[in-house]
This record gives sequence, structure tokens and C-alpha cells, in this order.
Amino acid sequence: MNTPFIFIFIFFFILFLSYTEATKCRSKGLNIKSPFTLLPHHNNDPNFNLYCQNTNTTMIHFPFYGNLVVKSISYNTRKLDLIDPKSCVHEVFLNLNLSLTPFRYYYVVKNYTYLNCSVPINGNSIPCLSGYGHHVYTVKPSVKVPDSCRAVKTVEIPFGYSSYLSDNSFGLGLTWELPERDDEDGDDGFEEERTWVHLTTKKVPMIAGLVVLAAVAMVMKMKILYTKKMLVSNEDMENQFSEDLLAQQHKIPQALG
Repeated sequence: MNTPFIFIFIFFFILFLSYTEATKCRSKGLNIKSPFTLLPHHNNDPNFNLYCQNTNTTMIHFPFYGNLVVKSISYNTRKLDLIDPKSCVHEVFLNLNLSLTPFRYYYVVKNYTYLNCSVPINGNSIPCLSGYGHHVYTVKPSVKVPDSCRAVKTVEIPFGYSSYLSDNSFGLGLTWELPERDDEDGDDGFEEERTWVHLTTKKVPMIAGLVVLAAVAMVMKMKILYTKKMLVSNEDMENQFSEDLLAQQHKIPQALG
């Protein structure tokens, strides 16, 4: 194999790999597919952009809140399980605003009011939100606010705080909705979008890489075939020369006789 062709093959193979869309943060990580996209590839809807933190943790960013860890994604049920890296689910419930995103809580939600009290009251305070001189609780809105407390905010969340629920991922299950498509192809949002822009940005580079690899392979094959043909041609010429030489040798004795 000719050396230049080796370098050409390696160059285009590396180029092809550079266009291959990343689908995991690590070899055994979450499989990322539509409607989500793993950065640096960008989604038409930035709400579905995921990224890798420290090369092995899949993260999602929520505007006006921050980042949460993606624990799992169920594409069949449209469920996104998240983990709060600060291990304070009720802080997420208090501050996460899903109204500007395509996400909503997977579980049924109810109204709960967060109370900030200067002294302890009946019930379990939220440890990760409480501290010296203030105790934070979640109560039903119908509960009368004690004089030592003030209402912080009433929000729709899956459940109030309980000391029995220590898993910081419990309740952080979201589902998503996608805009309705104009066509009637029955697309439910789990397949790749088939728009021209999507095809251009995601499929063409990969197809182009395959075409280039095929072209390089074809050129190499043609070069090999040409080399073989030249060898056969040279061999035929040598055989013809040998036959002509033998014929001349037979003619010499006849001429002498």
C-alpha cells in the first residue's frame, strides 16, 4: 500500500470521527438521543441540551436556577430523573421554575407553602434549608401561619418534606412536552427531527465522511488493480520475449544446415 494513501485514509478517518455525534458522557453512561442533544452539538430547543461534567456526569441546565444531574432518561415514558448535586430537593422545589421550559413534574403536584420560622413548630423542619435562628417547613396552604413564622412562597410540588424521604433524587422526576408538528406523520418526539436544518447539521457530515472513506477505498482498490494489471502485462511481455528468443534459437541451426 502506498504511503500517501495511508495518510489520506487516516486523515479522512479522523475527520469522520470528529463529525460523529457524541451520545454518551462515558462508555457506560446514559444513552442520549432525541429530543436531547449532548453538547457541543446544539439542539433547536436549548432546553434539551445536556453536557458532560468532569467527562462522566451528565448534566442539564435550567434557566434562572442552575444545573442538575441527570440520573436516568426513559424515552418510552418520557421521564427524566434528576439528582440535586447539593442534596437539597426541597430547595429545588422552592426555586425551580418550569413554566418557561417544556418540562413539568412527572408526579401529581399539590400546593405547599414554605414557612420560615424563628422558633421550631410542630413538624419536621427541612435540614438543608434551616439553620441557627431559622427553621423552614412545608405545610398545606390551609394551615394558619404562626406568629413566629412567615410564608416564603406557595408552590406546586410533588410532596412536602418528610424525614422518611432522604433520597435527594426522590421527586425530581420530570416529563417533557414537544411542540406539535404541522405534518401528520405521527411523530411523537422520540425520533430524530427530519427537517432540512437538522439533516444538514447532523447527518450530512457523517454521510460525507462515509462517502470520502468509500472514495479513498475505491481509489486504493483501483491502484491495486492497476498494479496487478501492470505485473500481468510485464509477465506477458516476458513470456512473449522468451518465446521469440526460443524461436530464433530454432531458426539458427536450420540456417546453418
